[in-house]
Parts: sequence; C-alpha cells; structure tokens
Amino acid sequence: MSRLPDPILDGLARGWRVHGGRHAALPAQLSCDVAIVGSGAGAGITAELLTQAGLEVVLIEEGPLKSSRDFNQLESEAYPSLYQESASRRTADKAINIMQGRCVGGSTTVNWTSSFRTPPSTLAYWVEHFGLAELTEAAMAPWFAQAERRLNIEPWQIAPNENNDLLRIGAAKLGIQTRIIPRNVKGCWDLGSCGLGCPTNAKQSMLLTTVPAALDKGARLLVQTRAERLEIDDKRVVALECVGVNADGTAAPGASTRIVARHYVVGGGAINSPALLLRSQAPDPHRLLGKRTFLHPVVVMASTFDREVAGWRGAPQSIYSDHFLETAPIDGPIGYKLEVPPLHPVLFASTLPGFGLPQSKALADLPRTHVLLALLRDGFNEQSTGGSVALRSDGSPVLDYPLSDFVMDGARRAFASMAEIQFAAGARSVQAVHELAGVWTSWAQARDAIARLPMKPYVTRVVSAHVMGGCAMAGDEAQGVTRPDGRHWQIANLSVHDGSLFPTSIGANPQLSIYGLVNKLATGLAKRLANRDVVLA
Repeated sequence: MSRLPDPILDGLARGWRVHGGRHAALPAQLSCDVAIVGSGAGAGITAELLTQAGLEVVLIEEGPLKSSRDFNQLESEAYPSLYQESASRRTADKAINIMQGRCVGGSTTVNWTSSFRTPPSTLAYWVEHFGLAELTEAAMAPWFAQAERRLNIEPWQIAPNENNDLLRIGAAKLGIQTRIIPRNVKGCWDLGSCGLGCPTNAKQSMLLTTVPAALDKGARLLVQTRAERLEIDDKRVVALECVGVNADGTAAPGASTRIVARHYVVGGGAINSPALLLRSQAPDPHRLLGKRTFLHPVVVMASTFDREVAGWRGAPQSIYSDHFLETAPIDGPIGYKLEVPPLHPVLFASTLPGFGLPQSKALADLPRTHVLLALLRDGFNEQSTGGSVALRSDGSPVLDYPLSDFVMDGARRAFASMAEIQFAAGARSVQAVHELAGVWTSWAQARDAIARLPMKPYVTRVVSAHVMGGCAMAGDEAQGVTRPDGRHWQIANLSVHDGSLFPTSIGANPQLSIYGLVNKLATGLAKRLANRDVVLA
C-alpha cells in the first residue's frame, strides 16, 4: 500500500498552499475573493468551479489533511481522526448516533460511496411546496450528469458481496424489486474499508478530486482551523474569524486568523453550517435558522445464517430497494429505503444491543451475521418536522431530534419488512436492534413480536449518517434561510452550498444530491463574481 502513488503528498511537494496543523502556520490575516467554510461535497465542488473562474479562494477545514498513506483500514485510527466527535456525535437526548466526516473531503472521504440522484418525487415536492421552480427533474439532469462524469459515478459492475446479495435474494423471493447502487470509484480494489478512508485512492472523494484541482489552481487550504464567527455589518459579511484546533478538536492556543473576502460560502454540512450562522447572530427574521434539520433516521435488523457472510469484505453497498418508498405517497406514512451496511467489529459492537455474554456471542457470530438498514424518509408530512440545531454554552452545535410516534410507526414497519426479507433469504434467526427484542427463529414469530415491541427512544436503537436542512432554500424568505440560488435571503455576500440547503430529507444517500445542486449554484456564483462560464469536468 505504501508504494502506491500518493496525490496528496505529491501536491504538497509541488507547493500547495496549506496552513494549520503540521503544515505552515496560520497567517494572522488573509484576503481573497471567496472564503469557503468546509471541504466536503458542497465546498469541494464550489472550490473547483470558482478557481476555474480565476477567483482567489481560501478553504477553511476544521479537520486534518490525510492521504491514502494514513488510511490503514483500522477503526481505532479512523474514527478519532476522520469523524466528528470520534464518530460518537449524538442528538441532544443521546437517542440517535450521527456519523459525519471531519477531515479534508468531509464525509465524502469516509462514506460508503453510494451515489443517487435526488429522487424525482422529492424534487417535485420541493417545486410544489417550497417554490423551487428550477429544481425539476429535467432541469437538474444535466447538473447531475456533469457530476457523475467528473466523479466516475456509475452502477457497480462487480458482483455484490454476500452481504448485499442476501438483500437481493430475499427481496426477489418476495417479489420486491432491488437495484444496483451507483458508486463514485475508479479502479476500486473491492476491499470493503470505504468508511475508514480509501487506502488505494479509488474513491473519487473531494479529497482526491475537486480539492486538489482547486489547490493546483492556487487556492489556499487552512486545515485544523475552525470557522468561529462571521462578522456581519449592515447585511454584509465583512470578515470571517477562525481559530486553530488540535487534532482532537480542542483550541490550539495562539492560532487564529481573520479572513476578508468579497463573498463567503458556508459549506460545513448540516449541523455545523447552521451553527456557524447562529454563532454569528445572522439575521433570522422568520426564525428558520437551524429549524427543519432532517436526518434519515435509520433502524437496523440483524440476522444469523448457517454460512459465512463476511460483511466486512467487498464493496460496502451495492444493492438497494426503494420498494417501500415507491409504493406509498410521499406525504403519507413515512416510507423507507433498504440498504446493507458493512460489518466492522467496532461499528457492529457499538450498534447492536446487549453487553457481557450476549454481546460476546454476537461478536462470535459476526462472520455469519447479516444486517439490513432502513433509511426513513422524513420531512414530507405535517407530523414529520425533523429537528433543530442549537448552540451549547461553549458555542458547539447540538441537534435536538424528537423521535415522534409518526417516525416510530415507520420504524416498526421497517423492522417487519427487513425481518421478512432476511428469513426469505434463508436466515436461521433474526433480531431487531432494539433493547427488548428477542432472537426470533421464524417469520411468523418475528412478525408477532415486532407488532408488540414498544417503539420508543433508547430502547429502539436509531442511527444516521445523513444530515440535511437547517439552512433551507425556498422561493420565499418566509419559508427558507436561503434563496433558490443558494444566497442568504438577508446577507448579500453570503451563500450556503451543502446539504443544509435541502428543505426535507432526500430519501436517498445525499452526496450526489449535493454535488448536482451545488454544481448548479456554484456555476451561477462564478458567473456573478467573475463573469466567467465554467463547467465541472
């Protein structure tokens, strides 16, 4: 692995301008055309397009700059160094665990590569309910297509691993359609460790694509640097105040910088982007900032087979089913997408219920264990209003996300769907990831037990890796924080370019939704600021 080319080290050797952490010291003050907070899906696309337009760009990233030589397929190294709060970020009540990236490339560096266009039903809902007339399926198609070409997104060509194939087998026996997942990879070694950072430079994350492209065109990158506050005066941002942080996220004494720019782009991701605007006391006349922040709340069903599944081996996600989204009205009872997660020991042990001898047995059964995920599509019904981002006393963000009866009804139905599919695939037993669930050895037994489970927080384990909303875009300022072109409704030189723009959840893994939407918005921003036509290529 160490002998593979390392484009990050090569770029640094070529003279990339990188400050913070182990790199050059942070300058006390910087000036530029555009300051971009973040380096993930939205920020990366924006940086490439704006530098292509000839604009001077500074990227500000709270996490470290890592490369393939740092990615050793070890959970003990990856979670503390690459994820928000060491992969243990939780909602205010601790009922939901949230996995988000915290490194150059953001979540694109550590996600499982699943890449879906925004579902047409979601776009249609936004057009009808949020006045986003330019976001029709036909209008967005070219923007998605450009992103797919740039990031080598295409359906996975290799046969699914056993872990994913069991979803296909069980669903087929029940007449439920499954499809192949598009992935943003090139020359993938099929190792299965995507969530720990790609050690072969196959994943086409922002770490390997758009951020290097921007740096090669002269952009400056500040790492281990937290954007603390936008200084706002007379409805304009006049400066961005940043502080250096240590590898663990604590403040690095004496390290700070003040950035003055013509325009500011916030792309730190849902939770962090609303939090920055809250710390900055940004205008919020309709009290929308941080509100309607959505997850795909995820519930989990585990099963045991008589043969080896080896869920850690091969492409993490390659098969999915939208059957339970497509067979129900979008504004009806909550629907859900079915996918399969990779099974690595720490992730497995920290998610499944039980401790002591039961957990020891579960870990002994890991090679024969299969797990299904149900991603609940939240935000399309008057009973599903999502959560809200607030600030702790130290200014750090926290998401309050009540698990309502409406959401929990979907969780119960999802448990039943997943158990039936796993038994159809030949499972010996199944167990809902729920503190009060037993081990069930037949579909009839599981169906009856699931119907009686108390669907409440804490006893029902809920996780998520997809955070959306909080700076929602809308055609009317009474409905959104941002305009349809991504600019803040009240602040002339501030844009938001990340998943916090979404007015609801997506109903699919959101990275391609961010790529496509921000491709459109950043192309427009480049035209306004530099009068240049640019194309993501």
